Amino acid sequence: MNVTALELRAADEAAMVACGARLAQAATAPLVIYLSGDLGMGKTTLSRGFIQGLGHRGAVKSPTYTLVEPYQLAQRRVFHFDLYRLGDPEELEFMGIREYFDDDAICLVEWPQRGEGALPTADIRIKIEREGSGRRLLLCADTIPGKAVIARMQARGSAC
Repeated sequence: MNVTALELRAADEAAMVACGARLAQAATAPLVIYLSGDLGMGKTTLSRGFIQGLGHRGAVKSPTYTLVEPYQLAQRRVFHFDLYRLGDPEELEFMGIREYFDDDAICLVEWPQRGEGALPTADIRIKIEREGSGRRLLLCADTIPGKAVIARMQARGSAC
């Protein structure tokens, strides 16, 4: 399995939600996904699509102030992190960060560079950039589980 990268395009917010749902359908726990991009690029929107794609009904709120929002979904646990307001990676140690990255968990981490040194290696890194009025998503796998997810997504084509 040589698939290490996949490029997707999302024309609007609905397409970004669909990209998240598509990623969710290919994902298996344990998995760590880093989301990077400037403010307003759609990291939380992609996360909302992912979490709803796994069956969550209801709001998916940004964990900007709480740092993490947990979701219990069927046999999976999903933790959505937003480290934008993190002052020091050491704060993650105080909140017991290692307990979240468990064998049955999928962790979505926005602004992972702010937690550098305290976070485990990503299975998949997603970079979101503006492309016209839409977004370009580059998914890169760094591990065997990450490559398997990208291979499953690639088998379904490049549209969200």
